[in-house]
Amino acid sequence: MTAFQIRPLRADDSIDDLTTLVHRAFARLGRMGLGCTGVMQSPQVTSERVRRGACFVALHGPRLAGTMTLETPGPRRECAWYRQRDVASLHQFAVDPCEQGCGCGTRLLQFAERWVAGQSYAELALDTPVAARHLVDFYEAHGFRRVGELRKPGKDYCSVVLSKRVTHAGAATEVAHTGLWGAPHRMHWGVLLPH
Repeated sequence: MTAFQIRPLRADDSIDDLTTLVHRAFARLGRMGLGCTGVMQSPQVTSERVRRGACFVALHGPRLAGTMTLETPGPRRECAWYRQRDVASLHQFAVDPCEQGCGCGTRLLQFAERWVAGQSYAELALDTPVAARHLVDFYEAHGFRRVGELRKPGKDYCSVVLSKRVTHAGAATEVAHTGLWGAPHRMHWGVLLPH
C-alpha cells in the first residue's frame, strides 16, 4: 500500500487546490448525471463545507491525494441519523483519480474511524448516491451497513446512508502512533497537536 501522510487542513493550504481535487474526484459522478455538490462547487462552497467540521488532507509526497471533513452530530445535520449524539459523519470525501486504487481512500477511512473513536462517538456515517454502485460497494467492503436513505434538497437523486460502528479501545493511541504524519501527535477536539 502506498504511503500517505494525513494531516489537518492548514490555514496556508490552498482552497482552490482542494476544490480542484474535489472536482476531479467527483467528475465520474458528474458523467453519470449525478449533480453532486462536489462536481462543480466553488472555492467558497469548499471553504464553507470545510468549516463545518474537522477537515483532513492526504498527501502522497508533496501531492494532494485526498480529503475529508468529519462532522460531529447536531440538530441542523441533514439527516436524522447524523443528528444522533453518538454518530459522527463523513463529508466531502474525495480521492484524486490518480490515487484511487492505491489505498488512499482506505487510509482516510481508517483514520476517520480512529478519529471518531477518539472523540468517543460510537458510529461513523456517510451518504453517497444510490446509483453510484462503485462507491456503495467500496464502503460496504469497508464494513459500512445501510441505515437509511436521504434525498437532499435541490438534488434529483436519492442517497443511501451508510454507517459503521467504531472501536474505542486504544483509539487515541492508535491515532498517535499510526505513523501517518511522520511524528507522533495527540488528539484534542479534532485538532492534531504535536507532543
